[in-house]
Amino acid sequence: MNPRVEYAIYLGDNKLKIGFKNGECRIFDFTPYLDYPIYKPLESETFARQVHVQNGTVCWGNQLDFDPDTLYLESIPLPQATAV
Repeated sequence: MNPRVEYAIYLGDNKLKIGFKNGECRIFDFTPYLDYPIYKPLESETFARQVHVQNGTVCWGNQLDFDPDTLYLESIPLPQATAV
């Protein structure tokens, strides 16, 4: 089991900056997921900016989220100096 999300910031270009509870800061690119109908709303930058953290993962509204393990395993680490 991977660490849970502490914060998330939409950066633009389908990317999220995610801070995990273990202190790591990573970038998650959700572009590959836009091919799935459930994630189509994220094509709207206005909607994507509404990202929030709930129950240790990123969410939009009450019906759209990502598995926290997916967020961690498919994200790219950032140096600690770039953490928010």
